[in-house]
Amino acid sequence: MGKGQKKSSGFDYAAFEKSALEGLREGKGLVGEEGILKELMSHLVQSSLEGEMNYHLEQEKERGITNRRNGSTKKRVKTNIGEIEIEPPRDRAGNFQPSLIEKWDRTLNSGFDNQVIELYSIGNSLDDIQMHLKRMYGVHLSTGQLSAITEQVRSDIEKWQKRPLKTFYILLYLDAIHFKIRENGRVITKAVYTVYGVDADGYRDVLCLYVGQGAEGAKEWGRVLEHIQDRGVEDVLFFSVDGLSGFKEAILSVYPQSIVQRCIVHMIRNSIRFVDDVDMKGLVKDLKKVYQADDENQGSEALDQFEELWNHKYPEIGRAWRKNWTELTAFFGYNWAVRRLMYTTNPVEGLHRMLRKTTKTKGAFVSEKALTKILYLTLDRKEKVWKKEFMLTRRSNVISQENLVTVLKSMSNRNFNLTHFSEQSQLGEHGEKIGQN
Repeated sequence: MGKGQKKSSGFDYAAFEKSALEGLREGKGLVGEEGILKELMSHLVQSSLEGEMNYHLEQEKERGITNRRNGSTKKRVKTNIGEIEIEPPRDRAGNFQPSLIEKWDRTLNSGFDNQVIELYSIGNSLDDIQMHLKRMYGVHLSTGQLSAITEQVRSDIEKWQKRPLKTFYILLYLDAIHFKIRENGRVITKAVYTVYGVDADGYRDVLCLYVGQGAEGAKEWGRVLEHIQDRGVEDVLFFSVDGLSGFKEAILSVYPQSIVQRCIVHMIRNSIRFVDDVDMKGLVKDLKKVYQADDENQGSEALDQFEELWNHKYPEIGRAWRKNWTELTAFFGYNWAVRRLMYTTNPVEGLHRMLRKTTKTKGAFVSEKALTKILYLTLDRKEKVWKKEFMLTRRSNVISQENLVTVLKSMSNRNFNLTHFSEQSQLGEHGEKIGQN
């Protein structure tokens, strides 16, 4: 085709109909290399590209840019009905970017990409999706094609994993969730390390989902924290964690000024695990006096009283609380609203329950990439659930502006950078007060 010459958009439908009927009588299929619909598909794709070029040139003209057609190229493209040949048009300026089939693409969107990704994100296997498309739409896509469609989100995952983070977070919840993964011909269990936080503006965010090399460990957590530090997190007020050995030391090695609170809910569960049913109600009532005390001194007195009442039958409970007293009582230094924010890792456990609903039908994932793909898609689909604002300005909040300001003013032993707060931050009006104290 010559330069500047527009490809004819005419299509002889009568001739196509005659040819198609002859093909059907000869036993030819609708799709495949000799498929009857290939010619029609080629025409529809070519017409769409020509329409895109016409629109592009009109837009260029409206912007005062001189541009025109510059011939075309030939390209073979794979579709779900077989391979077709098309001639994508070119423009003189070389800035035409077709959306139906991009310049370097060799595969036409199946038309079901969004449905496939949505079905995959709610836990359906590739076989299930294949059967669903066949039953609902009469379309057959191979599991290889379906896998390629879901892999379209890989670049989004990589961008999400490497995105810059905010410099300051009020609180980070740390917890791990375990999955089985096939590796080197065997199935192993690996921990996925989750960092779920609340920023200075009161918004929740999943900072990272990091697949470890085995079971959960404090050293691995140290590497995770160094990773988010490299991505921009300079300061964190509070960490809420479970009772993993060495957890506090790993955190303070990266963020030495932070306050580490061990999850009270986890501690209670462990404490009452072997308590007789007949003692449960009274023991829990007495234990509640310990962690609901007004301050650490009252809490210590309540623990003394608890041991006097229950040490004869359950001495291990008092010993466990005393052994972990420092980490369990970090929240005593703050008011009730702040305590409610940091005393439990329940928010990140709720996030994990949401992920489990999607992955519960999976025996073992074929690779780490397959696991991260389904976790990312679940987070993306359920963003409104986990990315809720803490509503810092309402009475029914978890923590108010005034409460957080009080906390910051009380931390006289640590440096605090006011630039952590954005101009739009809900705490902005208190910035001067914080700086003066």
